[in-house]
Amino acid sequence: MVWDIAPEIFNLGSLQVRWYGLLFALSFLLGFKILQRIFILEARPPADLDRLFLAMILGTTLGARLGHCLFYEPAYYLSHPLEILKIWKGGLASHGAAIGILFALYIFARKTSYATWLWTVDRIVIAVALGGGLVRLGNFMNSEIIGKPTSLPWAIIFKRVDMIPRHPTQLYESFCYFLIFVTLYLLYHRKKELTSEGSLTGLFFILVFGVRFFVEFLKEDQVAFERSLPLNMGQLLSIPAIAFGIFLVLRAKRKGPPSKSATQSASTKNPNTHRRSSKKN
Repeated sequence: MVWDIAPEIFNLGSLQVRWYGLLFALSFLLGFKILQRIFILEARPPADLDRLFLAMILGTTLGARLGHCLFYEPAYYLSHPLEILKIWKGGLASHGAAIGILFALYIFARKTSYATWLWTVDRIVIAVALGGGLVRLGNFMNSEIIGKPTSLPWAIIFKRVDMIPRHPTQLYESFCYFLIFVTLYLLYHRKKELTSEGSLTGLFFILVFGVRFFVEFLKEDQVAFERSLPLNMGQLLSIPAIAFGIFLVLRAKRKGPPSKSATQSASTKNPNTHRRSSKKN
């Protein structure tokens, strides 16, 4: 298959509407809908969802941008700091986004009486997994983060790069992230009464960054200095993320499932909110 789709959907003078930007925005829109459903089911104040969504946008965008600048091209951006602000030129890193999200959710949880940090992250990772799949589709539309040459029958020629058949690594990751999203979503809806805080977050980190680690073997290096490393930067950053996930899963297993009284607290703590939310649903 020869892939030669333009990254821009259309142009309005100097304004460009790009597939990547559309899919990036769609990830936030669908994430908001998922979290809205969760807040209704658990009878949480709708106003808190707005604060949570704002924290997510800021944490994701700032973390992803700073992650790319500091992890992949630190020498250039530290000597040209104003270039960090030019996010429209491209350059976002998922590992930086993960750090930014975790920090933003820590601040949110500190200012929310009923939500611990892990309670919040356990719900956010469901939406983040879906967003990760959409963002990788955006990379595919941009013909970027390409794979190494291969003779496999499903290889793709990214005509905007060269005429060499390559692994469609963006699609590999996207497909896996969508599967992880479905897994987390079903676990939340069917097993949340039996799931300790941190379980979904730990599973997310193990699966998402485990996929990232292995798919990196099939990718071309993003920056030149990676060629001198035993593992590329994406893999090196994935290892502590996987270790963090394992720690959370083991911690949750040791802690055991939440008590019945804890799982019922959402519906008994604010019955008026629950009745209003049920009508909306």
